[in-house]
Amino acid sequence: MSTVLIWLILDLLCLSLAPHKSGAEFEQWCVADEQTPDDELQAAMDWACGGGGADCSKIQVNQPCYFPNTVKDHASYAFNSYFQKFKHKGGSCYFKAAALITELDPSHASCHYEFIP
Repeated sequence: MSTVLIWLILDLLCLSLAPHKSGAEFEQWCVADEQTPDDELQAAMDWACGGGGADCSKIQVNQPCYFPNTVKDHASYAFNSYFQKFKHKGGSCYFKAAALITELDPSHASCHYEFIP
């Protein structure tokens, strides 16, 4: 049996054992694309936190999502805030290709990323 076929069988087995959700149950968050340069992330985050209407209060100094204090982490929080607030009103997770959708909750330590079904 070829290696590719073995991997395909293992993948299918794992999928069959995983709990299934209907399409409406998938949780999605919007995060910064790690390949996007910091200056582009910063510009997109400035828009999201300004005119975009994202709630960026938790990424301020002494707030639960300030650390890690990186452009990527702060942008991820801002992008997700915007996405959750506006996804049902036509808002997207694009940010000029600086962001992407994940189904893995990016919350960490005391920093909780909002999810709105």
